[in-house]
Amino acid sequence: MQRVREKRHRLPLDAYKGKVIAAFTINTSKGMQVLTHASVFEVAEGALLEAFQQFMGHCGVYVFMPDHLHLIVSGSGSDSDLHAMVKMFKQKTTYRVREGGRDLQWQKDFYDHIIREGEDYGAQVRYMLRNPVRRGLCERWEDWNFRGVLGQTWEELEAVIITR
Repeated sequence: MQRVREKRHRLPLDAYKGKVIAAFTINTSKGMQVLTHASVFEVAEGALLEAFQQFMGHCGVYVFMPDHLHLIVSGSGSDSDLHAMVKMFKQKTTYRVREGGRDLQWQKDFYDHIIREGEDYGAQVRYMLRNPVRRGLCERWEDWNFRGVLGQTWEELEAVIITR
């Protein structure tokens, strides 16, 4: 019998620590279309905020789609850990959604991109916010209810990027 080996995450865990900015796409398992159910979104949004605060996030923006989450977040200091934040978010969300009587399973890992200095942060945020429009779920990104900011206001985010 051959032993199954899990694939290691592509970046070392230290890449997610400190004052880094990272974009994550976190998919549900087997394309489960549950994240935009109001009760699931409410639980997931709360778990995301808790994990963000615990692992010292600085600011962020997120968009929940029916079967995945887009998240761009930055660390506030040397003790920040974005990988641990995502891991805790997935655990809390799964547990709490199941406790509420619904099913939620995440894919084992996630897709990510460390946003380096000199990259167009605004372009990445605009692309992410416009995802529901590209998928035909709404006419304007502002109309999508399953989005939010962390550690800042929409006005503060718009001061950094032009979203229209």
